[in-house]
Amino acid sequence: MVFDNAVFIKPDVEFNREFSFENYAPIFRKKFYIDEVKTARLYVCGLGIGYYYINGRKVSEDLFTVPFSNYMKTLWYCEYDVAHLLEKGENVIAVFCGNGYFNETLDTKTWGLEKAMWRDLPKVILRLEADEKTVLVSDDSFKCLPVGATYFNQLRRGEYFDANLYDERITFKDYDDREWKYAKKDYISPTGVFRKCECEPIRECEVLEPVHVRRTGEKRYLFDMGQNISGYIRLTVTGQKNDLLTIRYCEEITDDFRPEYNKIDVYPSYFQREGFQTDKFICSGKKITWSPRFTYHGFRYIEIDGIRDIATTSVKGVFVHQAVKRRTEFQCSNPFLNQLFQAGVCSTYSNMFYTLTDCPTREKMAWTNDFMASAEQAMVNFECENLFEKCQQDIQDAMLRDGSLPGIIPSAGWWYCFDLGPIGDGVLFEVPYRLYLHTGNDSLLKRSLPYFEKYFRYHDGKKDEKGLTHYGLGDWSPPVQGFHEPDNKDEVSAINAILECHFYRIAAIADPGKYLQRAAQAKQFAIQNFIDETGRCCVNTQCTVAMMIYYDLYEDIRPLKQQLAQLVEDKDYHLSCGMVGMRRLLLALNKCGLHEYAYKVLTAEGSPGYKYWLDNGATTLFERWEPDQLYSSHNHHMFSDYMSWMIKTLAGISSHCENGLIYKLEPVFLADIDYVNCSYNSFQGRISVCWERKDGEIHLTVEREEGVSVCYQGKLLEKPVERFKIRKE
Repeated sequence: MVFDNAVFIKPDVEFNREFSFENYAPIFRKKFYIDEVKTARLYVCGLGIGYYYINGRKVSEDLFTVPFSNYMKTLWYCEYDVAHLLEKGENVIAVFCGNGYFNETLDTKTWGLEKAMWRDLPKVILRLEADEKTVLVSDDSFKCLPVGATYFNQLRRGEYFDANLYDERITFKDYDDREWKYAKKDYISPTGVFRKCECEPIRECEVLEPVHVRRTGEKRYLFDMGQNISGYIRLTVTGQKNDLLTIRYCEEITDDFRPEYNKIDVYPSYFQREGFQTDKFICSGKKITWSPRFTYHGFRYIEIDGIRDIATTSVKGVFVHQAVKRRTEFQCSNPFLNQLFQAGVCSTYSNMFYTLTDCPTREKMAWTNDFMASAEQAMVNFECENLFEKCQQDIQDAMLRDGSLPGIIPSAGWWYCFDLGPIGDGVLFEVPYRLYLHTGNDSLLKRSLPYFEKYFRYHDGKKDEKGLTHYGLGDWSPPVQGFHEPDNKDEVSAINAILECHFYRIAAIADPGKYLQRAAQAKQFAIQNFIDETGRCCVNTQCTVAMMIYYDLYEDIRPLKQQLAQLVEDKDYHLSCGMVGMRRLLLALNKCGLHEYAYKVLTAEGSPGYKYWLDNGATTLFERWEPDQLYSSHNHHMFSDYMSWMIKTLAGISSHCENGLIYKLEPVFLADIDYVNCSYNSFQGRISVCWERKDGEIHLTVEREEGVSVCYQGKLLEKPVERFKIRKE
């Protein structure tokens, strides 16, 4: 075992899980002696969040380690090369821990983390190996300071820091820790299996300067970063001793330049308004640069109350997210599409925190329906292979014996009672399926088969005497007033049947002998129940008709094509669907040859539509189609699948696993687009597609790295660079 002879250690203080005042951020230290070493590895698992130093130097720039999980099933750990930090003779290791999701000390009444069976004080387990020998393990010989300069920390609320208590020497060998007590061995550790976290870490990925600073009160200033992001402040300040700076983060501002939360600050009861997205900093009279360690926020604006001298105060915004590389770069002749693409990138990154969260503001939780809606786009546009592998483990950990899944994963047990149905549960299938389509590797699909089987049994138990299911959500968050989607039981049943077909087709990839016939039967069932005698869908909504087309659930596509075209025309080329429908609408229109319709929907003026968001100042994607909708965040990713449509349609790049991994090139030269430049870092290598209109022709250039199989006009490309001229009248 990776932590042989090591134990979790925590502060030697009383902990009462029934009360909500334990917001410790303990610091652990231990001096140790070693001979000169050639190689050294440090293995660490800090719950909920841990940061590590050796001889005053950071072990890593990684943030918010380790990932949140069901700690009773999986304990993620990290491994670091630390040979360059060690010295012959005396050394010291220091660890800073915070609550994270492990110790929710506030009564949420919403997500149930405060009732999690794993809840306890922050703790850490570690082992240091040098030249393949264990030289240090965590035990009760470590010293511990229960509370340091960070005197409050809650991941989804904020962090309070007293610079008077800060000593920069605390991680160095010469720091005097004789007054510290010893740490306590933990005998009630979570029971999860230790698993190495292989996915990319969370990092500080960009630092933004304010585009505007406005004085809004006697000592109050508002800083506009110009871009909605996830992260925190980079504050440099002196101030006078004991000056209190109250730092508030928000996505929007009111007409009088105060934070505007659209009531997302009162939706979860525990925020209590004044605590929502708020950090506090107590000055020491000395110049210091500070950022929080144990919280992050969603914001474009930062308001600071208590600034005595703005001339000696520096404020920057730090964009923090998982350091997953971009797979695509996209640009075309339409500035709106370029802006919309970047809004999707920023929204996805803002929610990429070892999973895909719903928003970086009120929840920071991974809703399964949101993940399901964005899984394809995420894999098309980001190198998410490691992230998806990690997330599938979380999903499998979340499944109960009866095959049911919660609406949020990881979960402390909440939302099993309210089943989202296939639009959320489908993430179990979608994650390994998208990984397979983009890498050709079906191993995760095959490893997931036992979980597929359990879920099918659970889903079958929900069927009525006709074989239909009526449970779960429908097309969540369509453009209507009110937070919930309309009650359309026929649409819910249709969505469930359609997705069941999809799930069986995915299972058939991994085990065709068992599931191919079931997939064919599910298809016929959907056609019989939701296609009428004229060939049209009997649930006449953009969502359902688009899904029937997208998943090939028809004998003849022509009646469905006419029906979908009419539904779009009737809305004056505006969408009328929520996250489930938008995930399929544009590509369903493509399949009907209605690419121009899809383009019109994507670029439609007025509400509802993406352009309406951006025209109203959006720099990221909203949760609701109405920008001023209450209880709505302005940094969601669930409507982001148009990005995969851009890559597949305007650049024409799509991956197919048929006798190996092949990338099909089928660009659509829309009348309103004059040029497209796109690069795509496929699993096999880089592909570049550039086309432009010139003298009545389309000039297309395709570049590919060696080993990438690209098929264009039915033929595999042979040269690294090939050029084509297509005559367009």
